[in-house]
Amino acid sequence: MHKSGFVNIIGRPNVGKSTLLNALLGERMSIITNKPQTTRHRIIGILSEDNYQIVFSDTPGMIQDPAYKMQEIMNRFVNTTFEDADVMLFVTEVGEQYQEDDPIIGRLKSVEAPLFLLINKIDQAGEAQILKLIQKWNEWLPFKETIPISALNKTNTDKLLEIILQHLPEGPEYYPKDQLTDRPERFFISEIIRENILELYHQEIPYSCEVIITAFKEEQTSRGEPLVRISAEIYVARNTQKSIIIGKGGSAIKKLGTEARKDIEKFLEKKVFLEMHVKVKDNWRDDDRMLRHFGYNQ
Repeated sequence: MHKSGFVNIIGRPNVGKSTLLNALLGERMSIITNKPQTTRHRIIGILSEDNYQIVFSDTPGMIQDPAYKMQEIMNRFVNTTFEDADVMLFVTEVGEQYQEDDPIIGRLKSVEAPLFLLINKIDQAGEAQILKLIQKWNEWLPFKETIPISALNKTNTDKLLEIILQHLPEGPEYYPKDQLTDRPERFFISEIIRENILELYHQEIPYSCEVIITAFKEEQTSRGEPLVRISAEIYVARNTQKSIIIGKGGSAIKKLGTEARKDIEKFLEKKVFLEMHVKVKDNWRDDDRMLRHFGYNQ
């Protein structure tokens, strides 16, 4: 018997959904930083063995009051996860505050798929606090089971995988067994650059940036070693943001390029030559054409 199905991970921004996906897949699939609203797209990660295939979906966190069309589209990505799940994982963390009338709780009450509660970051709380949270959440929603986890430390992630497999329906291979994601390499490279922008810059700058890979060419060095030449464009919303990204005498973008190149080389396992340019597109987060260009129509 072969089991397969779609396992959707939902929750607010910055509760550890991407870290959990990476822990379950054993691959660096989703961008991870300590800043909220890091994941902007619905990212598919595929875990396959001979007798099963789990298609995980990591979504942006639900944004309560979207300020831009980009955030409205991100919320649409989240909404689709309520419709096509075979198993639903709701992630919260020990320090997170919810009220019973929160919209996401209302949505979860209508979920037909088996629904599981994951309380993340249990390494930051005592047993009594965790038990209190479990009791509160299970009074609100009909969870099949509650699994306290630490996605970062991989605590109870093996147990979670066993539980998912128990509830996965019998089904076909949806993707080739060796496929890890439905996204191309270029997508992950742009995410790596954006991750480094999130790490290196402050305040509004990272949230005003989008990255597009304009060229990706594989060749060999004079010594016969594989080399990938990558060109990237960083879009910002205002001229002042462009100045900050570049920095005095180009110092900031040089540092960004160095850090991003190291991470891309780790990801591709090849030497990389990275070239970056910064462009200004006023209010791109509300521009339908630019949003489509950046892949927000998926």
